[in-house]
Order: sequence, then structure tokens, then C-alpha cells
Amino acid sequence: MRHTKNNYAFIDSQNVNLGIRELGWRLDFRRFRIYLREKYHVRKAYLFLGYIPQYEKLYESLRDSGYVLIFKEVFVGGENPIKGNCDAELVLRAMIDYAMYDKALVATGDGDFACLIKYLYMQNKLGHLLIPSQKVCSGFLRRAAGEKLIWMENLKDKLSYK
Repeated sequence: MRHTKNNYAFIDSQNVNLGIRELGWRLDFRRFRIYLREKYHVRKAYLFLGYIPQYEKLYESLRDSGYVLIFKEVFVGGENPIKGNCDAELVLRAMIDYAMYDKALVATGDGDFACLIKYLYMQNKLGHLLIPSQKVCSGFLRRAAGEKLIWMENLKDKLSYK
């Protein structure tokens, strides 16, 4: 009997989206989900994002593309008008589901995730760390991921809107 890989993806949507946009292109999330399934055997892909009611059609489209959406309450006000930091939720979900996946793929450039990446790496549970670009990559992440690091900036032809 052939063993089927059971990998999960944990995606920091704000970091990935903004990092890719800084490169001058837009990530096609539908194509990204297909890429994760076909290339890395990702069965479940969590997308962590702040909830804003007027984007409900976008959320429905993301669900239809195969993502499991994990929302963070959004803070509105102050100098930064919208803030929905999902770091703790991503780390918590990766640990809650730890026994359910073979490998974790994490997509972010945020150095706050270095401890999670290092732990997954040391436990041989890190499939890959996908970082939007070298411009927005934490040195802590580079060291924690070792050879498991993939630059999303090199995937423009496969993952950008056409």
C-alpha cells in the first residue's frame, strides 16, 4: 500500500501578500493553492488573515479555492488604520495540528515565526519555509529554515495573476 503524504500549509496572508506586492506583482491565491497541493502534497492549507466584513466575497473565493480561513479580529483606528496580527493564531494552529500532518509548509517572511520554524526543523516536521522575497526576509528565519527555504519571488511565472 502506497503511503500518501499528508502535509499542511500555514500561510501568513498579510506578510505574503504585501511581500509579493512589493516585488511588483500579485499572487494568484487559487494558483498558489494548486501549486501547494501538486508540488508539496498539501492536503490542508490554512490562511491566516484579519476579518473585514466588506471582503466577504473574497473570503468565499478563497474557501472555494481550498483554503481553511482562520480569522483574527481586526483593530480599526490609530495611525495604522487596520491591524489584524495573526502570528499567535498561526503558531497555535501549527501546534494543535502537529500530530495530524507529516510536514508543515509555512509561508511568511516575519521573523516572529523563527522559533516555530526552528522547532519544526529540529523535529523533522518542516517541509519548507516559503518566503515572499529576500527584501522582506528575517535573518532569523533564514538560519532557522536552513536548506528548507524557498523564495516565492522566483515563482512569479507560476503564481502571479495572468
